[in-house]
Order: sequence, then structure tokens, then C-alpha cells
Amino acid sequence: MISSSKVAFFFLAIVSVSCSTENEEQLTNTDFLTPDWTESTHGKEINPNYTEVFPQDKVNTLEITMTDSDWEFIQADMEEKFGSAFGIGGNQPGGGAVGGGGIPTFGTDDPDYVAVSLKFNGLEWYKVGFRLKGNSTLSTSWRNGIYKLPFRLDFDEFEEQYAQIENQRFYGFNELSFSPGANDNTLIREKVGADIFRRAGIASSQTAFYKVFINFGSGIKYCGVYTMVEVVDDTMIKNQFGSDDGNIYKPESAFKSFIEDEFEKKNNKGEADFSDVQAAIAALNSSTRNTDAPQWRASLETSFNVDHFIKWLAVNTTMHNWDTYGAMAHNYYLYNDADKGLTWIPWDNNEAMSNRGKRSELTLSLSGISNSWPLIRYIADDPVYYANYKEYVHEFAEQVFTVDSMNELFDTYHNLISPYVIGPEQTEEDKHTHLTSRASFQNDLTSLKQHVAAQAEAVNELN
Repeated sequence: MISSSKVAFFFLAIVSVSCSTENEEQLTNTDFLTPDWTESTHGKEINPNYTEVFPQDKVNTLEITMTDSDWEFIQADMEEKFGSAFGIGGNQPGGGAVGGGGIPTFGTDDPDYVAVSLKFNGLEWYKVGFRLKGNSTLSTSWRNGIYKLPFRLDFDEFEEQYAQIENQRFYGFNELSFSPGANDNTLIREKVGADIFRRAGIASSQTAFYKVFINFGSGIKYCGVYTMVEVVDDTMIKNQFGSDDGNIYKPESAFKSFIEDEFEKKNNKGEADFSDVQAAIAALNSSTRNTDAPQWRASLETSFNVDHFIKWLAVNTTMHNWDTYGAMAHNYYLYNDADKGLTWIPWDNNEAMSNRGKRSELTLSLSGISNSWPLIRYIADDPVYYANYKEYVHEFAEQVFTVDSMNELFDTYHNLISPYVIGPEQTEEDKHTHLTSRASFQNDLTSLKQHVAAQAEAVNELN
């Protein structure tokens, strides 16, 4: 029989070993314990600081450092998932599997995160999750060996491994997305696209310009001017809708039928409840559309914020933002607002006001839109909804999308970032830029202004 004293000793020994192991883990992590940590900069229990993180009148600076092994891991992960080594060609954009809604992709999984350090305003954040993101932009950057890669940050991705960063935030933000301006020699389309949507009354993520320096393990390099974009399911919905309790989706659906895999849930994941989008799709495609139009409209409006979608459609089509619903079944979110139902939220505006992917079906009249895009086709076919659409087009063109107003907006941002794109402060160069030439930075600004003028003429022709 074991004495009580031996039992007590055995228990204490176990506790001692357990504590020792925990202390050893803590000691291995003291290299990133930092006096920089304050609740207002690194903590969770604060409101997002939009003034600090999304300034509209200056270009912030961000410095990211990873190790050699981190960069090697990223390269191996990308090659395994997408079949292409960095800078060695491989799959063309859209050369891989076909995703939901007929979207071509060059992979089926998101790249994995690595833990990096981040410096901003003289402060440091440790073990921040960093991963590459995107589809065609990522593919183009990766195949061509451009280090100005699209990426996303998650400030507590590694909190389970490192207790010190539990609930770590960046001035109240958990996730942030960075767009490198691929296919946009102006480098402002992502920014102005989001601004224009909000000016027109369409909820859209906040954006700001950042100079980004990245150490891929062999020294810090200037990777140019990025547009930092607020992540919709992190802070944007709570900030602009007042609540984020309803379902948030990032779909890849054309809305022809409900396929669960085409509606990625960004919250409420434990509840397998898709009844809101199921109801909207069923109402949209109901046969009553042809037999009882008033009933069809009433039924659709019970689950889907139709008026908001029509306004988005008017704004999006007038701008000619082609890389979204109507040409591709992606680049939008849905939020099930308690008062108004499923509400459309634009995303990824780097192709806004671009003729690069111009398609005839995206004319202002909507006459070329096929039944492959029922949300647009059926609205265009309904006299009540189509009249609302044309009214919103003219309202947007007259009150927001005017030549003078847009030229002022474009010039403001062009002048703001110019010193960090073509000098003298910093210059985007070689494998750290998507610019086709230095001259293109100015020339495409002129083309952007001409695009607005041309769209204004097109609006005048819409009766």
C-alpha cells in the first residue's frame, strides 16, 4: 500500500513537471515578449481605430519580416497546391479547377499561414499570421516572380501556439487584406472603387494606401504601394450595419440554384442554416415571375434586399466594374440584415472602371445579360425593377459619378501615392512592381478620366 505522503509527493512531482514544461514553453517565446503591447494598439477590447489604420490623407508604412524557412515553406506550399514554382510560369490564371458558378481557379485551397513580425509606427506585432491570397492576381504575380504579392494578415492566427498573442489585434482589427494593384497601372482603382460605392450609399470596406516593405529572409525590400482593405466579416459589417449577428456569406454562385458549397459561411459556422439564401434563390427562380409579377416581387423582397441590389447594379454597371456578378460569380459578400434581408456587399474592386475585361453584355441597358445571371436578367425583364434601375443609374451619374468629382478624386490619390511609386521618396522597381512602365502610371490616369467621360455619355443615351 502506498502511503499518503508518497501519493502527495507523486502528485507534486507531476505538477512540477507540468509547470516546468509550461515554463519552458513560455521561455522559448520570450524572444517576442514586447513592451510595445498596450490595449489600444494590440488588445482586443477596443473599437477598431479607423483614423489610425485607414487614413485618407497619407500613406502609412508597414514592415513585415519572415525567415528563410518561412519563405521556403510558402514556396513549397504554393507549388504543392497550385503546381507552379515561384517565377517559373505554370498554370495560367484560370488554368486549374473550375469553382462554384463556373469560376476558373488555379487551386482549391487557400495558401497556408506563416508567422511573421510586423512593425508599424515604431511598434511591433509578433507571430502575425501571413498568407498569400487571391486568384488571378496571385497567379500572375507568382508565375512572373513578382514579390509584390497579394496577401492577408491575421493577428491571432497563432494564438494557440503562443499564449502571449492571444486575442492580439492591430488597433482593434483582427484581419486585413492587401491588394498590390495588379492589372492597374494607376494603382488607385481598388481604393476609389470602394470610395465610390460608399458615396453612392452602398456599404463597402474601408481602404487606405500603404508602403509595404517585406523581408523574405534575405533582407528588407520595398514592395511598393498597396491598398489595404478592411475584411468584410472582421469589422466592416459590424461598423456599417450596427450588428454582425446575421449570416455572412462569401458566395461563388450565379443564383440559378442553391448549392451549399457555393455559399461559404464566414460566421455562424456551427449552425448549418442556409435557409436565408435558399429562400432567396427559390423566390428568384419561382415560376410566378411569369404569371404573377407583383407576387413574385413581394416574395423575393421578403428574403432579399432587392432595392439595395438594384442600386448596386446601377452603380457597378455605370462604373463598368466587370470582374463580379454578371461576368464572374464571385467578388461579393451577402449579409443577412435583420431588417432588410440578404444585402449585397461589393468586394475586390481592382478591375473597376477598366476596359481590360470589357464584355458586351455589361452595357448599361443590360440587354445582353443572359439567363445565366438571373439576378440581373430577371430584374431587367421586370418593368418595375428596371425603371428603378434606370432611375438609380441617372441619380448616380448626376450626383456621384460626375467628371469633375471623379477627376478631383483621382488626382488626389494619384498625387498622394506618386512620391512612393515613381519617386523621389521611393520607387517601385523590377520584380517588386506590377507597373508595365513608369510612364504607364501617368498615362493610365488619363485613360481612367476618359473612361468616366465616356460612361457619362452612355448614361445620357439610356432612356
